[in-house]
Amino acid sequence: MATVTTYGYSKSIREDLEDIIYNISPTRTPFMSNIGRTTADQTYHEWQTDVLASPDGSNARVEGADASDTSFTATNRVGNYTQISDKVINVSGTSGSVDTAGMKTVEAYLLAKRGRELKRDMETILLSNQAAVVGNASTARKLAGFPAWIKTNTVANGLTAPTLSSTTDGYPNAGWTGTKTGDAFTEAMLKTAISSLWSSGGEVKMALTGPFNKVKFSLFSGIAVNRVNVNDPKQTFILGAADVYVSDFGNLDVVPDLFTDESFVHLIDPEYVKIAYLRPFQRNPLAKTGDSRRTQMLAEYTLVVQTEKAHATIADLATS
Repeated sequence: MATVTTYGYSKSIREDLEDIIYNISPTRTPFMSNIGRTTADQTYHEWQTDVLASPDGSNARVEGADASDTSFTATNRVGNYTQISDKVINVSGTSGSVDTAGMKTVEAYLLAKRGRELKRDMETILLSNQAAVVGNASTARKLAGFPAWIKTNTVANGLTAPTLSSTTDGYPNAGWTGTKTGDAFTEAMLKTAISSLWSSGGEVKMALTGPFNKVKFSLFSGIAVNRVNVNDPKQTFILGAADVYVSDFGNLDVVPDLFTDESFVHLIDPEYVKIAYLRPFQRNPLAKTGDSRRTQMLAEYTLVVQTEKAHATIADLATS
């Protein structure tokens, strides 16, 4: 008697395709998630900065003397250009009609996917060492990324810090420049940056770094000891990550970011940096020209570094 096997009836067996699509691509954007949000009304968004006069140790007046005016120093007026970032999907009528596994519709799946990709693009751009670009009819406007703003509290390691389009006003017209040598990240560099930041009036709050230098951070002596209370006598686990650095000027949360430039470590006070949206995330149906449906996902935004002295940057670090 012949035995019926799957090999002989392979043409009649239904497919066994899981109704889920697996994707572990990272989508965490800690910079955007930690900083504030505001609105922009023009493609060039401006704000003002100011500083107090240096302490006057000889501030003594003769009794009964006439008062004299204190000299006035004008505020600084700085700004950043908005940048447009988008993703476009184009789904044929047939693709939108067939039965698909792992998605309600191809269009809905791609919209969600492209939205996550757009967010990753924005995190990368906001943390990039790019200067602002005014733009014209053939050149896209670009915002100045976070590294291009930091010029006071720095550990340059031989590079040249960014500049503004004028001495005190304007926008960053150059990011970090010079020949990179890729210095190894050290605790001495970190302490220098923290001390400079504190002396400028800033508060030590968050360090943003790529994965390679996050591991370097874990080896520094100032890292807080990781402890876990264990009531169960079974074997426990080991905490190998460094999350808090204890400095002379306060505790610093150490946050890894896959989308930052690994050659920089940034000390950030989230209270003094924001994203300003001229046009928040939106979906724009594009003109239909045939048997397909096109949709543009778009955001127009810029970076507002309310005062660059609230932050610090360690530049030109080894990345491997």
